[in-house]
Amino acid sequence: MNARNILTVFVKELRDTLRDRRAIISMFLVPTLLMPLLTFGFAAVSIKMVKKAGREIPTVMIIGGEDSPAIRQAIEKQPDLKIVPFSADYAEQISQKKLRAAVEIPPEFDKALRNGVRRSVKIYTHDGEMRSGFATGTLERTLREYSKAIVLERLTAANLPADLITPFDTRRQNVAPPEKVGGNSFGGMIPYILIILCFTGAMYPAIDLTAGEKERGTMETILCSPAARSELVLGKFLVVLAASLTTVACSVASMGLTAFAASHWLRGTLNSVATATASLPTVSIPGVLSVLLLVLPLAVLFAALLMTISLFAKSYKEAQTYVSPLLIIVILPAVGAVLPGVELTTTLSLIPILNIALVSKELVAGSFPLLPLALIFLSTCAYAAAALALAVRMFNREDVIFRA
Repeated sequence: MNARNILTVFVKELRDTLRDRRAIISMFLVPTLLMPLLTFGFAAVSIKMVKKAGREIPTVMIIGGEDSPAIRQAIEKQPDLKIVPFSADYAEQISQKKLRAAVEIPPEFDKALRNGVRRSVKIYTHDGEMRSGFATGTLERTLREYSKAIVLERLTAANLPADLITPFDTRRQNVAPPEKVGGNSFGGMIPYILIILCFTGAMYPAIDLTAGEKERGTMETILCSPAARSELVLGKFLVVLAASLTTVACSVASMGLTAFAASHWLRGTLNSVATATASLPTVSIPGVLSVLLLVLPLAVLFAALLMTISLFAKSYKEAQTYVSPLLIIVILPAVGAVLPGVELTTTLSLIPILNIALVSKELVAGSFPLLPLALIFLSTCAYAAAALALAVRMFNREDVIFRA
């Protein structure tokens, strides 16, 4: 095997790939813009929607309570609620989002409270609807305050201290370091994005260098060159691998710049830098670099598989038809790693894609499980070597290359 021939094929194919607009978009444009758009675009839209919903005074209907003016007044004087007249179709209005919530007061509610009889107040809401949630939250807060006021009145009447019913307070304090918090928050998202971009970055060059060559009629010319079949395969494979790794590198750089910009933006919105620093989760930089090392054999696996599958196609469109279902197969284990309760085990360490996604959560959080890491790296390298050997074998089969 001649290294010079491999390098010649690599340079030639790389030059042709960089002329392909689709490859440029998938390698540079998509990974560079994906994280800023997801972070700032989604945040801007979410903040705008929440602010708009927060400015709207939700409409609320009171059902019953004509004989209980005290609780009605407590609800009606709430400035964050707009009380509308009673209508029998309140449930339909709530489901159609014409009414945000309704509160039902049982008969003789005030009298029951004076006699010490416990009654229930029912709130009708639209679960999952944001404005209905705001109205429900305001109603619940108002009713809690009213209930607390009644309890204080009873304690005062009985000459008992006000803190009798609350003998102690409960406070929650986080003791986990910021990188652990960040690992739990972003540990599933970072490997998911890297795995998807690692695959899509290799997809278009792999199709173009195999099925695309067939469609253009240049495959025969390349096969007539002095380079051996294995040298041609390795040259093309290195181009696909370089495209995949370039996509991942652009994505990581974009993630870093986006996180840096987002942290400064959050610091500007909070009262002080110290408060902002304490509230912002971080990720382990060595952990992210370790994830990149694990992505390397995965990129080899993706590049070899994509070339092998695309080689069976006679045209670019046919290759896309073959490769597209493979993207779903890649996404499923990456999503499975994000599901609650899925933890890294010895068995799962041998499942490609899923193993890297699971261990990446630990790495990003600053934890380095050495035995699973070694097992995952070696198994992924073995899968990648098998896929590359399969690609070389397929290129040596005339019935595959010249399939009619």
